[in-house]
Amino acid sequence: MEHRRKLTRRTAVAGAGLAALLAGPLAPANAETAAAPRPLTPTAATELATTLAGDLRDDMAGAYYDAEGRVLVVNVLSDAGAAKVRQAGAEPRLVRHSLAQLGAAQKDLTAKSPPGTARAVDHRLNKVVVTADETVRGAALERLRDRVAALGDKAVLKQAEGAFTPMLAGGDAIWRDDGARCSLGFNVVRHGRPYFLTAGHCGRPHDGWSATRQGRTVGITVASSFPGDDHALVRYVRAVDRPSEVNLGEDAAQDVNRAADPIVGQPVRRSGSTTGVREGQVVALNVSVTYPQGRVDGLIQTTVCAEPGDSGGPLFSGGTGHGLTSGGRGDCTRGGETFFQPLTEALERYGARLG
Repeated sequence: MEHRRKLTRRTAVAGAGLAALLAGPLAPANAETAAAPRPLTPTAATELATTLAGDLRDDMAGAYYDAEGRVLVVNVLSDAGAAKVRQAGAEPRLVRHSLAQLGAAQKDLTAKSPPGTARAVDHRLNKVVVTADETVRGAALERLRDRVAALGDKAVLKQAEGAFTPMLAGGDAIWRDDGARCSLGFNVVRHGRPYFLTAGHCGRPHDGWSATRQGRTVGITVASSFPGDDHALVRYVRAVDRPSEVNLGEDAAQDVNRAADPIVGQPVRRSGSTTGVREGQVVALNVSVTYPQGRVDGLIQTTVCAEPGDSGGPLFSGGTGHGLTSGGRGDCTRGGETFFQPLTEALERYGARLG
């Protein structure tokens, strides 16, 4: 498995089904006299969270973006840390568990969890949330319950309908030589030559791709990683129009000219060849998911729905690209949750840039 960057400046927000588990934050000292936090855009909130992570170090236990109030909320372990956060223009929140404690709990659970599970640090709960899909049952479910219970208030188990699977079957449709369909993620440039990114589970090295079913080959997969990661690099072998944009349908498009990791709570959109453009929020970062084919780490979790064929498609907000559709559960009728391979990591891995 590849070495993975730790997104320590990022956070996890509870899904809708966990609202009842949320305990109220401990009140910071002199809360009644604290200045109101200033309104921030998601980009500004991300930058401030990064700055505070450097200033607070181990005293910071994560941060998330309150999209409705346009406020950055920062978890801290001390009153001194709360004062620094307040002075910086964010909203402090005292919590019990450090990122190191929760990270160790997540690592322990990841090593022992069966297929059909996902693990994420949830900073609103200040716990590790373990999600088990409907394929986890019987003795396997009981063992998982015991492991979660052994961690006390550091972890909680959630059961969900549907099954976690890679969504092989979003942007524009791309067709593998054997007829399987995925979605193009982002057009990129590497060493001056044109390529595109898609999901790693979509294709192995040397697989050919076309823009129509059984059409002329326009690209060849030159590198792919799955499981562990979920990204693939495809080299264009035919001259085609390859704008740096996301197809929004009805002759509309969104230019995408930068890549960045999102912040939890940030509104995002996903485009895919099965379900088109869908909206939602970032729920968690650095998520570990165990698919039937193996484990993938470091994913972005969102409330955006997706269906088979959307795999590989882009996750974005405005002109910023965030990820490639990996997998999830549910559909766009009943809802569900979807995981994304971070775009920044794929670009770094292949030495590519958007373009």
